[in-house]
Amino acid sequence: MEPTDTYKTISKPVSDILLKERKSKFYGYAFPITDDAEVKPLIDELRKVYPTANHICYAWQLGVENYSYRANDDGEPNNSAGMPIYGQIQSFNVTNILIAVVRIFGGTKLGVGGLISAYKGTAQLTLENSRIIEKIIKEELTLRFEYAEMDTIMRFIKKNQLDLVSQELHMNCKIIIAVRRKELKRIQKELAAYHKITVSK
Repeated sequence: MEPTDTYKTISKPVSDILLKERKSKFYGYAFPITDDAEVKPLIDELRKVYPTANHICYAWQLGVENYSYRANDDGEPNNSAGMPIYGQIQSFNVTNILIAVVRIFGGTKLGVGGLISAYKGTAQLTLENSRIIEKIIKEELTLRFEYAEMDTIMRFIKKNQLDLVSQELHMNCKIIIAVRRKELKRIQKELAAYHKITVSK
């Protein structure tokens, strides 16, 4: 089976998606992320925005083939908040995303079933209000060659609609191109036919 070279994520943050459940208010937030180090500052920021919040529960997922994820109940009963939120991330098949749900307690206890339903519902609503986009995974190749080969290289890049990441043009040139993952082997093979070009990953 060919490795996947696309994934779904959200295009921009979504905030303040409100779900009310027996006087409790649940506010949903979604953020596109690329690193788990981004999670804590975002949650800390929400704690500043909602100083009276009883719980800020969240789940995140990163990666494309090898996922890493975390679900946090923030003091709610075990698996009543973080995992229902994470379940929606899986359900919508998105990654590189953090979803946080802020709960303002309304005085009536919801019970574990009520909590699961509320956190799941808020996460679902938040994702329904997000713009989900498909991204293509690309890998970079470095091409080294003499200036005389420049026209050949540029024609090859244009013909294959490759992305030019950077270029250093001197007597000895270096160009970095981004290639869609499933095209990588073909592009490497075709470039190997040009003996005056060295290709490295």
